[in-house]
Amino acid sequence: MAATMMAIGLMSGTSLDGVDIALIETDGKLVQAFGPSGYRPYAENERVLLRQALTDAVDLPQREARPGILREAERAVTIAHAEAVATFTAQNHINREAIDIVGFHGQTVLHRPAQKMTVQIGDAAALARAIQIPVMHDFRAADVAAGGQGAPFVPVYHRALAQSLQREGPMVVLNIGGVSNISYIDGADTLIACDTGPGNALLDDFMFRVTGQQFDCEGRMAAQGDADEAWVARALEHPFFSLPPPKSLDRNDFASLELPDLRPADGAATLTAFTAAAIARIVPLLPKQPRSWILAGGGARNLTMLRMLRERLEPATVETADALGWSADAIEAQAFGFLAARGLKGLPFSYPATTGVPVPMTGGVIARP
Repeated sequence: MAATMMAIGLMSGTSLDGVDIALIETDGKLVQAFGPSGYRPYAENERVLLRQALTDAVDLPQREARPGILREAERAVTIAHAEAVATFTAQNHINREAIDIVGFHGQTVLHRPAQKMTVQIGDAAALARAIQIPVMHDFRAADVAAGGQGAPFVPVYHRALAQSLQREGPMVVLNIGGVSNISYIDGADTLIACDTGPGNALLDDFMFRVTGQQFDCEGRMAAQGDADEAWVARALEHPFFSLPPPKSLDRNDFASLELPDLRPADGAATLTAFTAAAIARIVPLLPKQPRSWILAGGGARNLTMLRMLRERLEPATVETADALGWSADAIEAQAFGFLAARGLKGLPFSYPATTGVPVPMTGGVIARP
């Protein structure tokens, strides 16, 4: 097998906004080059379908079952990803025969590692046939079956990126998607990861419920409000926040938390502050205080979130992935291209200190055209 591979990564996250796609050249250990990236948004009817799928998945009897709306949602996810690849390769004049592997995460509809259950919908065999490229999928199942949390999986990619910076550690790469997660990196040997708590999910749901908007653009709504710090302090009493890493969450684990009757700006400020405070709560549970934080994911676009994080994490520096020349939007898609390349070479995706597996583990299943 060639030393380096051309890999496309696909990611549809817990925020249900669309499909991120990115091309990278990698040997599965370091990134040789970043290719272009793209995005295929979900239409409103697709979002409605996926929200319903999350509800219908709550009582899934086994991983392969697709009751209720789940089969229709799986088909929609597969078609959306096939369209994303078709548009991306056409727009960027990429010859599909030059692509060695596609990493297809699918759409998580249930993540319950305690019950050894993690379900990502999406038909990889149908996708491979549609795009005529081998597809690696089902990245999380082996980890969860071995007793791991099955998340987060991006840390091994964060480490590859961080090693190229050649700066003094420890540093943390913080991804704020629907859920927030960190990769704590200190040299080549120390890699610790976990979910820290809510990311954008509670805020996005609140914004949609109160304003009809999908998210708080640049944190403008929160910037006009005042956070209810007493509510934030009570919310932080949830036992999850004092657990040491590794640990992981489902998008809806905090959905039952109810805000008091606040005006929209104060509600947005409170939920933004809750995310920032939950992230700061991880610092005492790490081996050393981080010197620097690098912020990626949709939350990196939220200027109010950025300001709150800088206040809560000082004296550490907080900067965005984009400021370093990384792509905050494409980083998770790139990661699943990177993981697919690692999977082809049998290299580990997860470690005892990232997901809690007993030994370093690879994973993924390949579907061929």
